[in-house]
Amino acid sequence: MPYTKKEYPDSLKFFMAPVRNKAIDIANALLADGSDESKAIAIATAKAEEWALKRGVKVRKDNAPENRD
Repeated sequence: MPYTKKEYPDSLKFFMAPVRNKAIDIANALLADGSDESKAIAIATAKAEEWALKRGVKVRKDNAPENRD
């Protein structure tokens, strides 16, 4: 199932839009190449985080569960 900016896995909901969009692009490319969905999402999430950190882009929204006290 190809993902869009409006339809994406719940695991991406706390990502900032640029990072989420990068993950969506990566996941869609992996799915097009025949990867299974769960593997594509895991790889896309890790690679999008890596992409953001290399560019100094904020990865997660302030209200993400891991940012709460």
